[in-house]
Amino acid sequence: MKKRSLIPILYILFLMLPIYWLIAMSFKTTNEILGGFSLFPQTFTLDNYRTIFTTPDWYWGYINSILYVSINTVISVSVALPAAYAFSRYRFLGDKQLFFWLLTNRMAPAAVFALPFFQLYSSVGLFDTHIAVALAHCLFNIPLAVWILEGFMSGVPKELDETAYVDGYSFPRFFVTIFLPAIKAGVGVAAFFCFMFSWVELLLAKTLTAVEAKPIAATMTKTASSAGYELGLLAAAGTLTIIPGAIVIYFVRNYIAKGFALGRV
Repeated sequence: MKKRSLIPILYILFLMLPIYWLIAMSFKTTNEILGGFSLFPQTFTLDNYRTIFTTPDWYWGYINSILYVSINTVISVSVALPAAYAFSRYRFLGDKQLFFWLLTNRMAPAAVFALPFFQLYSSVGLFDTHIAVALAHCLFNIPLAVWILEGFMSGVPKELDETAYVDGYSFPRFFVTIFLPAIKAGVGVAAFFCFMFSWVELLLAKTLTAVEAKPIAATMTKTASSAGYELGLLAAAGTLTIIPGAIVIYFVRNYIAKGFALGRV
């Protein structure tokens, strides 16, 4: 039994090591990082975090990222809910093919769409706006949300719908007051995956923004200079990017496994 528990512990420690190293580096100066190996900061400093929280370019990078990620999550889940309900409750010509085609959109590399999106948004005046990045990410997140939500919805008996109609519920009232609470775990998981995929995506976010909506991932490239990288500042910025994802994971931690199975376990 001890051997069985030892392996997961060692595996978890192995996974946590890069995160610890990143956090430890964030409290060091660049000279100390380059100077040699040390498990703990020899000269503890908060200057890296102070720079991020007092420099507009840095803290606006986080604000911009959170804004377009939040907009994308709301749009993706809102659009995916009725689509997933249709796939889970009705049968129509080409439904299985269309359902599979949705997932293939998620498989397409972002680089394929970067130039078309850039030209389109530049022509309609959406370039360098939060909504531009949010809409671009919908191309990948809506299909994923539909697949996840359809799995959760299919697990709800159709008799629930029929009983509600017999009781005189209109469809909007039934959907909001009865059906959504029944799949709230699925909504949370779908929102989590939309949030995370949009949060870590860099290519489209960097291509479709310049100044006003520049994300934190693009801002982090500023740490490069003729003298090299400001490693301490880069580590502090990287540490702060972990926090939003960790918060979201905390709220849906009990349902993530089902989300990875697209709601089918």
